[in-house]
Amino acid sequence: MIELGNYNELEVLRDTSVGLFLGSNTGTEILLPNKYVPKVIDIGDMIKVFCYLDHEERPIATTLTPSVIRNKYGFLQVAEVNKIGAFMDWGLEKHLLVPFSEQRDKMKEGQWYVVRCYMDEVSFRLVGSNKIDKFLSNDKLTVRERQEVELLFTRLTDLGWEVIINDQHKGLVYSNEIYKHVAVGDKTKGYIKNIRPDNKLDVSLQPIGEKLLEPAAEAIYKKLMAHGGYLALHDKSDPVLIKRELQMSKKTFKKGVGTLYRERKIEIKDDGIHAI
Repeated sequence: MIELGNYNELEVLRDTSVGLFLGSNTGTEILLPNKYVPKVIDIGDMIKVFCYLDHEERPIATTLTPSVIRNKYGFLQVAEVNKIGAFMDWGLEKHLLVPFSEQRDKMKEGQWYVVRCYMDEVSFRLVGSNKIDKFLSNDKLTVRERQEVELLFTRLTDLGWEVIINDQHKGLVYSNEIYKHVAVGDKTKGYIKNIRPDNKLDVSLQPIGEKLLEPAAEAIYKKLMAHGGYLALHDKSDPVLIKRELQMSKKTFKKGVGTLYRERKIEIKDDGIHAI
């Protein structure tokens, strides 16, 4: 079976004037047009391709790499808006349609939005939606506390940043726990900090517990060596200065310094820390 909106590993069946016909183990075939055919490929070879519908709604394969695949989220730019909806540039010749009914706010040409790609059950076409909350659920969690997860930043609120967790759940990173610049569409690793009784998820951008010492110490040591083995920071430094210089809290800084001191990598003096 060939899955539209996703990558498929298919066999080269035959060569024609318009391109290669590829097939699955269930007997389904799809065309890979000449413009996407690799220079070196033979009948019987296996090739990984992305499959979707072309401008004439025909199933087609391509070796181009889309910015998002079926049932996943991407950060896409609006290429055009017309009476049907917004058409997103997702790296393929045919743009991905986000109908007006699937827009949280009216989309504007040239702007970027977080979009989920999915198969419309009525038209059986790949479409996008900016109403991402309806695809997320925390009813049955697939994560646990302290687990490393994949995050996608979606919206800044009064409390902090809403994030999509592992393409399945919704979480929150509190503003006072963010020590680097983030923006809508950013992807990064994170860690489940707390699972509340209502299954709401609090997320940290740093490992939880003892693991926090290692990356903090490493970040401080890298900064230290980049500045010739000296940093004018110590346990009495202003937290704002520490955050600006190292993108971490003063508490994390002190733990990291403690680790480096125990490993005899630094000396702590009145004017700051010195590499040994």
